[in-house]
Amino acid sequence: MPTKRERPGRGDGNGAGGSVVDEAIGRLRKRIESGEFAPGHRLPPEAVLAAELELSRPSLREAVRALAMAGVLDVRRGDGTFVTDLRPDRLLSAIGSFLDLAQDTGLEEMLECRKVLEPGATALAATRIDDAALDGLLERIERMRTLQDPEELVREDLAFHADIVAAAGNRTLSSLVSSVTQRTARARIWRALVKSDVLSWTHQQHMDIYAALRARDSLAAFTAAGRHVGDVELWVRERLDPLRERTEH
Repeated sequence: MPTKRERPGRGDGNGAGGSVVDEAIGRLRKRIESGEFAPGHRLPPEAVLAAELELSRPSLREAVRALAMAGVLDVRRGDGTFVTDLRPDRLLSAIGSFLDLAQDTGLEEMLECRKVLEPGATALAATRIDDAALDGLLERIERMRTLQDPEELVREDLAFHADIVAAAGNRTLSSLVSSVTQRTARARIWRALVKSDVLSWTHQQHMDIYAALRARDSLAAFTAAGRHVGDVELWVRERLDPLRERTEH
């Protein structure tokens, strides 16, 4: 229950239904966006910050947990809570999507669909892809290595997988995979924002897929694509499920 000072409904555009936790997130966001809490800044003790923001300590605690899961804050046990140096301005712009994702029950089904469709499509492509398409995939992989913007990286990633499916030569399959991958794009952008080693991780897994395709090895292509898609799904689930559990209670 909110305290007298929390006044739920005094919105700041953060918007997920005007809950007390949303309000708490919004008030913390304003401090960070204004530069008052700059990258590397240590937040005041919980009791002090709760009083400053006119929040109950439980509400503030939930807000800190959500922002930490989104990569905006770094909670260091025994040392305090710090504003992350991982592009907090970009991370803050994505926190709305992060909270929306937690409420998107269809996301899990889309991730499962991708896990079913994409490895099979990649295996089929291994039997049909030509050298020109393989050269194009390698060029795209190398281009991804130079990208720093998460949205650009994900756009190239989507195009990489779309090129593979197109090489399978099945337009119906291409349409199905495209509809699924577009629905998971927001989750992948959010992941690219907060996972510090996403560039090297993505590059290696894409190279594994490319090598299997170049060898025309269907089983290896299926395995490499399945591992790639499965790791993304696991990473997203591990971060969204705890937030969903807390919001349900």
